[in-house]
Amino acid sequence: MSGLKRTLLGMAEAGEPLLRQALEAIRAHNEAVEQKRPAAEIERLRVEADHLYHTVIDYQVHKAGGLGESVH
Repeated sequence: MSGLKRTLLGMAEAGEPLLRQALEAIRAHNEAVEQKRPAAEIERLRVEADHLYHTVIDYQVHKAGGLGESVH
């Protein structure tokens, strides 16, 4: 199985609402870049998309038991 497939399957395990929110944030950032929106808006959307992406990944790792007992 390719790395991309494993990542996408793991992200799906994070739950559809969280995954959908992360994908929407990535899409909004990409659209802002394409539309040449103001730099501050693009940066805000990038930070939001990055945060949500990492939240999904952290959830995936946590579900796999890789983060130990507590996450702070």
